[in-house]
Amino acid sequence: HMPRLTALRCLPAGYIASRNTVTYIQGQSPEPRIREYFYYIDHQGQLFLDDTKVKNFVTCFKDKQFLVFFFSRLRSNQSGRYEEDFPFLSLCGRERNFLRCDDRPVVFTHLLQTPAGPQGITGDQEQLSYCGGAEKLSVPFRPEALYMHPVSGRVYHPCSERSGAVGLVRSALAIELSPSFVYAPEQGQSGQPTKFLWGGKEYTLTNELAGCFPSAEEGSGQQGELG
Repeated sequence: HMPRLTALRCLPAGYIASRNTVTYIQGQSPEPRIREYFYYIDHQGQLFLDDTKVKNFVTCFKDKQFLVFFFSRLRSNQSGRYEEDFPFLSLCGRERNFLRCDDRPVVFTHLLQTPAGPQGITGDQEQLSYCGGAEKLSVPFRPEALYMHPVSGRVYHPCSERSGAVGLVRSALAIELSPSFVYAPEQGQSGQPTKFLWGGKEYTLTNELAGCFPSAEEGSGQQGELG
C-alpha cells in the first residue's frame, strides 16, 4: 500500500474518476448530523457541484469566501468513503465535501505581484494564486520549479503537500508564461525547455515535478492539449 503522499503525488495527469461505479445524492446523510456533498474542479480551476449538467463560468462557484474556506481545508480523501472516485476531501464542520478533478485539485489561475514594501522597494516575490482565492489561496512563485509535461504540454508548479504537491497552471496563464521558456538550441521547441527567463534573471529548470507523472512513453491521457 503506497504511502499517502506518494500515492497523491503520483496520480497521473488527467486523472479522471470512473464515475459509472459511484452513486450518491447531494446532501446525503450517512450518519446523524453529517452531510455529504460532491464537487468537481475543471482544468481552468472552476469548481462545480459534481452533478451539474452544464459546467461553465455561469454555473461554477464564484464566492471567494467559500472558495477559500473549501480549498484551505482540502486534503487527500482517507475517509473510507468514495476514496477511488473522489480522491480529495474538504471537511467543513459537519459537511464532508468530496472532490474529483479533471487533472489536479489545485489550478493556478493568476500571477500576483506582491505590494511594494515600506521604503518603496518591491515586495519579496510574486505569488501564484489558485482556484479563485486570489491572495488568500496562493503560493510563492518559483520560476525554476515550473514543469512542462513532455506529452500534454501542460505546465505545472509545486503546491502544498497536503493538496497533492503538484498544481496545474491554467492554460491562459501558461500561454502568458510560454514566451519565457528557453529551449536547447539543438532541440528547438519540440524538446523540453531547459531555462526560464523572468524578472531579468535566467532560471535553470529543476524539473523536480517530473517524478510525479508517468513516463512520457506511457502517455498522460491529455495528448497535445494545453487546455
